[in-house]
Amino acid sequence: MRKLFAFALALIGLVGCQSQDNSTPRAKNGESGANIQYPIPVAATVGMVADLVKNVGQEYVDVKQIMGTGVDPHMHKASRDDVVAIMNADVVFYSGLMLEGKMTDTLIKVSRNKPVYAVTELINEKTLLEPDDFNGHYDPHVWMDVSAWSQCVDAVKDALSQYDPQHGDVYEKNAATYKQKLEQLHKYGLETLKSIPEDSRTLITSHDAFNYFGRAYGLDVQGVQGISTESEAGLKRINELVDLLVKKKIKAVFVESSVSKKNITALIEGARAQGHQIEIGGELFSDAMGEPGTYEGTYLGMLDHNITTVARALGGTAPEKGMQDKLTP
Repeated sequence: MRKLFAFALALIGLVGCQSQDNSTPRAKNGESGANIQYPIPVAATVGMVADLVKNVGQEYVDVKQIMGTGVDPHMHKASRDDVVAIMNADVVFYSGLMLEGKMTDTLIKVSRNKPVYAVTELINEKTLLEPDDFNGHYDPHVWMDVSAWSQCVDAVKDALSQYDPQHGDVYEKNAATYKQKLEQLHKYGLETLKSIPEDSRTLITSHDAFNYFGRAYGLDVQGVQGISTESEAGLKRINELVDLLVKKKIKAVFVESSVSKKNITALIEGARAQGHQIEIGGELFSDAMGEPGTYEGTYLGMLDHNITTVARALGGTAPEKGMQDKLTP
């Protein structure tokens, strides 16, 4: 009983006071000489990261996603279940660039005892955006530019190959195949969003999660809130955007699946008060993907949905069911 109690305390308190090195891969049951358990237990913070690992690792990984659909990673604090999932994993992946701000301490403690990787670590710094209002830090929403997010595939491939060199060639092949799919999606985004009339290429959303999206696909992106959803939208900012909506006669604004809709509602009401009718062009996925088991619950489906929804709402041309004819209408 004393041993069980001690283990429970260690689990809840993470690994800060542990002396045992948990980074040694666990033996596979029933096989002598094997030093890795398959599928490899992996923990990933957000859906976009989990999807990367699944595509590169495939049958050799068992991925536990920490933050589910509709969860805001900027505000998420590690729960007891999160700690259990991380402790049970042999390898941990997270996005990085301060996206998982409130989980940073947890990830640092875990990294002392097992491999922990930020998938954005190999991205060329010239690719990253550094907004003036983000205190010298990079914008973490890199996945909104498919070509930039594609650089993260190699980080996952290298990490898995380092941990499990026996299947390095498999991870290399899977990574190459997945990057081809991402290239197709990026081309779809370029062609589809280019179809929006030039005077309508303004994307207004709940918070500044779409700056990479705008840069990559030629849109003027405006968020009511800042980069992090912790920031509050002031009355001045809302009035500025209302004036922009009326002046440019923008037809639609967009809500986000993981952010409150109240600020977008305020924009619509403000524009209406000035005689300009605005509609909600759709719900976009920003910091979280769609429901598990759906096409929108994958990274490809998430971006396909965003690209298609924005194009159709702002006057562009896009198939109703998206690039792969898989979107839910």
